[in-house]
Amino acid sequence: MNTTITKSAGMGAVINDGAVTFRVWAPNAKKVFVGGSFNDWNKKEIALEAEENGYWAVSTDAASEGDEYKFFIEYNGKLLSRNDPYAFEVTNSDGNSIIRRLDFSWDDADFKMPSWNELVIYELHVGTFNRSAPEAVGTFEDVITKLPYLKKLGINCIELLPVAEFAGGISWGYNPAHPFAIEQDYGGPDGFAKLVNEAHKIGIAVIMDVVYNHFGPSDVDLWHFDGWSENDKGGIYFYNDHRSDTPWGDTRPDYGREEVRQYLRDNALMWIEKYHCDGLRMDATSYIRYEAGGLGYDTEIEEGNILMRDINSEIREKYPHVLTIAEDLKGDSRVTDSIEENGLAYGSQWDMNFVHPVREVIEDTHDDSRDLQKVVDALEFRYSNDAFSRIVYTESHDEVANGKARVPEEIQPGDAESDFAKKRAILGIVLTLTAPGIPMLFQGQEFIEDEYFQDTEGLDWEKEKKHRGIEKLIGDIIKLRTGESVGAKGLRSQHIEILHVNHDTKILAYNRFDANDPTEPVLVVLNFSNQEYENYGIGLKANEPFELKINAASKIYDEAFSELPVDSVEVVEENTDAKNWTGKINIPAYASLIFTKA
Repeated sequence: MNTTITKSAGMGAVINDGAVTFRVWAPNAKKVFVGGSFNDWNKKEIALEAEENGYWAVSTDAASEGDEYKFFIEYNGKLLSRNDPYAFEVTNSDGNSIIRRLDFSWDDADFKMPSWNELVIYELHVGTFNRSAPEAVGTFEDVITKLPYLKKLGINCIELLPVAEFAGGISWGYNPAHPFAIEQDYGGPDGFAKLVNEAHKIGIAVIMDVVYNHFGPSDVDLWHFDGWSENDKGGIYFYNDHRSDTPWGDTRPDYGREEVRQYLRDNALMWIEKYHCDGLRMDATSYIRYEAGGLGYDTEIEEGNILMRDINSEIREKYPHVLTIAEDLKGDSRVTDSIEENGLAYGSQWDMNFVHPVREVIEDTHDDSRDLQKVVDALEFRYSNDAFSRIVYTESHDEVANGKARVPEEIQPGDAESDFAKKRAILGIVLTLTAPGIPMLFQGQEFIEDEYFQDTEGLDWEKEKKHRGIEKLIGDIIKLRTGESVGAKGLRSQHIEILHVNHDTKILAYNRFDANDPTEPVLVVLNFSNQEYENYGIGLKANEPFELKINAASKIYDEAFSELPVDSVEVVEENTDAKNWTGKINIPAYASLIFTKA
C-alpha cells in the first residue's frame, strides 16, 4: 500500500491516477484516520495529515471506486466513526460511505431549459408519484415511465421534492441525513442521473428541492462531527447557541463559518454540475435569514443572507439559465431583488400573495361572500418589478397537507368529485395558468386528486382514467401557456389589464397582452358564481374580435358540465365598464373561458 499526503485535493473521496485522496474538515480532531472495505476496516492503519484551517488529507492506492469507507476521528481519547460529509453515495442513511465518481453518460447536450416565461412547473414526490405497488416506494425509474404522460400534458419542467439521502425509505425528503448522497430507495445516484437525462431528452427541465435551513434531525453524522460542541449543541457544522433552533430540530447550520457556507455552496453546485439540474428550489429560506422564520419580532441572520447571496451570485454568473427559487413565503421583494439593491438575487419565489387569497375565494362555500378584489390583487401582485419573480399555484406539497387538503376536497369535503368542487378547482388552475408569473401544479392536480398528500399513499392513477377529460382541459390550457399551441403570446408576457370586476354577478375578466407585440392578446373570463349568464357584457377598449379557445365548463371535458353554448365574443358599440365597446358573452356557472384574437 502506498500512502501520500496531498495538499490540493477536493473534499471527500476523490479518485485520480489509480489512487483515492480523502480530505475532511475536522478542526478539533487530535488525529484522523480512514478505513473501509479496502483494509478490513482497520481504524488506524491509514492516517490523514493535518493541513491548514482544520483540514486533513491523505492519498492511498489501497482504495478504489466502489469501496465502502468511514473516517475515524480521535477526540478527547475517543475514536469517533463518521461518514464522509461529502459522500456522493451511502449504503443507507445509517450505513457507510461509498467511493464513487459522478461521471455519467449524458445524451442531453442539445437540451436547453425553456425561458422562464414559458415554464409550467409540475411538482412531484418521487416516492408517491408512480408507485409500482401500494406497499412499494416509488423510484426514479417509476417517474421515468411517466415522463411521456407529462410531455403529452404539456409540462416542460418537473420539480422534485428532496432526494438527498434521508432516514428510512419513506419521507417527504425534508430531513436530509447526507446532503451529497442520493436516496438509495429511490435508485441512488445512477437512477437520479438517468431521470434527468431522460427528462432532458424529451424537453423537460428538472428543478431540485434542497434543504439548507436545517439538517436531519436523525441519522446525521455531521452532529458532533469531530467531537467538539458547546451547550449540548451540534458541533462544528451547527450553531452552538440559541440560533441552532428550528421547527425541524436543533440543527440549523452555522452560516457564520466559512467552511459550512462552502459546504452548502458545493452542494448547490453539485446538482447543477454533476447532475445537470436546471434549477434549485431552496426550502424555507426565511429560516436561513431569520432566527424564527421572519416573525415580526424576529432577529435577522445576516450570515444566512451572505450564504444565499453568494450561491445565487455564482450561479447567475456561471449558469444564467439556471433558475433558483426561494420558498420564503413572507411576501418580500428583497428575496428576488438584485445584489445591487441589497437583495438575495433568487430568480423567483413561491408567492403567498397568490395561493392564500385565491384558495380562500374558491373554497368559500357562499357565492355572495366571495371577494373578487382578493383575486384581482393576487393577479396584479409582483416582486422586484418582474412578473416572473413569483411562482403561482393553488396546490403544493405544503398546501395539501399539514392540516390542509387538496382544493376539491377543501371545497366539498368528502365529495371532491362533485360539480361544485371540480369547477371551482378548475377556476383555481385557470387562474394559475393565465396569471402573470411562473405557474406550478402539484402531482395529480390535473385529474382532481383528492384528500391530502402523505408520503405513505401513492398517487391515485385510477382518477386519471376517470377524469381524463379534465386532464385534457388542463393540458389544453398548459399548451396555450407554453406556446405549444399558437395564438396566446400574451400569456407569456409581463402584462395584465383587469377589464371587468362585478362583485354582484361575481364575474371577473382580464386581458393578458404583450406591450411590445400586441398581436396575440388573451381574454380570460371567470365566473365565481353558480349562476349562468347569457349575452353578458364586458367592456372592451376597441372593436377587437375574440374567438373562443377554451370553455372549461364544456361537456367536452366532463359530461356533468354545462350545455350553455359559448361562442366567440360579439362586440357592439355600447358603453360598459367606462369603455366604448362591449363584448357580449354567454357564461356558464363557475365557468373559465379563454379567448384569443380572431
